[in-house]
Amino acid sequence: MDQQDQLRELFRMQKALNQRIGVVTEGMSEADKTKWVLNYTRAMTQELAELTDSVPWKWWAKYQKFDEQNARVEVVDLLHFLISLAQVLGMSADDVFAAYVKKNEVNFKRQDSGYTAKDAEDSRHI
Repeated sequence: MDQQDQLRELFRMQKALNQRIGVVTEGMSEADKTKWVLNYTRAMTQELAELTDSVPWKWWAKYQKFDEQNARVEVVDLLHFLISLAQVLGMSADDVFAAYVKKNEVNFKRQDSGYTAKDAEDSRHI
């Protein structure tokens, strides 16, 4: 299975999971989209906090250990919510892939130019 097929499969699986718990992204009203964008971004914020807690960031606490296995789980949890968010916004796996490729090109151009000033216009085509 190539990378694009794997991404499509993740989107398919996430859609099935969301539908099982009662979240159908097709035909959502603007109010529902707003609700679910907020729900998923809040969920991702929590998952980021849990990921942060997987590493010993408390310089004053000597008991902490790096929990790489849990960090990996939190990354996958983030991906679940990120795919759900993309689906709420009407993005397919192909849309995300295409936007990623374009944004990656912008990021390389920014690095090539020294990225000394923010230019929101350089991403308008994505």
